Order: sequence, then structure tokens, then C-alpha cells
Amino acid sequence: MESARQADRVPSRRLRIEADREAVERDLSRLVLTLVELIRQLMERQCIRRMEQGDLSDEQVEVLGLTLMRLEEAMAELCERFDLTPADLNIDLGPLGPLLPRS
Repeated sequence: MESARQADRVPSRRLRIEADREAVERDLSRLVLTLVELIRQLMERQCIRRMEQGDLSDEQVEVLGLTLMRLEEAMAELCERFDLTPADLNIDLGPLGPLLPRS
């Protein structure tokens, strides 16, 4: 008896979400690139802070500067590949404002 009642409650068809594969791929790419950009900006700020404090040798400053430039170029290439702009990566957090500082 009990299983007959449960069968009445379960829809005969499972609900499916129709998702556009390209839209899902683009949104996932946007999310991943947003996280990478956030980490890149945090690393850049940390490097600048350490340079200003004098914690780094001239060689370390040179290596960090070159590394950060290459990372910024790679981000630009990835954004172009996925047809995204830097503004697309700045997720709006509602009352908290945008995730990334405005450049």
C-alpha cells in the first residue's frame, strides 16, 4: 500500500534542465577566469607591497615583474579566446559591489 502512495507522488517524467552547451561552457570559463584574475590581482598587490617594504632583491623584483607581465598577457589571451572582456570577469556581488576593483 505504502509503495503505491509513493508512486503517485513521483512524477512519471524526471525534470530536466535544458542548457545550452555553449552558454554553460562560456559561463564556466568566465567563472574560472574570474577566480584566476582575482588571484593574479592579489599576487600583484602582495608583490608591490613587498617591493615597497624593500623585502626583495633587485633580481627578485625583475623576476616578479616579468612573471606578472606574462600572467597578465596570458589572461588577455584567454579572455580573447573565450570572447570575454575584463569587465565580464568583474562579477557583481549585489550589495557588496563588484568582486574586482575597477581599473
